[in-house]
Amino acid sequence: MRVWVEKRTISIELTDGRIVGFPADRFKLHSQATEEQLKEVTLRLNGFAVRWENLDKDITVQGVVAGNFQLPYIVDDRSLQV
Repeated sequence: MRVWVEKRTISIELTDGRIVGFPADRFKLHSQATEEQLKEVTLRLNGFAVRWENLDKDITVQGVVAGNFQLPYIVDDRSLQV
């Protein structure tokens, strides 16, 4: 397993090879974090938790896979323009 952040999207590779990605803005604290702060992420508890030491924030991998987010998904109108 591994975790990484690219363009404010948090991605987690699971042991079965699936990759789960979600916008950082789905969590209150992450929505206010800078890209650099978000990139300082590690896996903890044998891959069961994702940790941002600099933000003092943890989320569980199980919660992410289950879709348990704090904030609703908001589509940026600019991304809909062609």
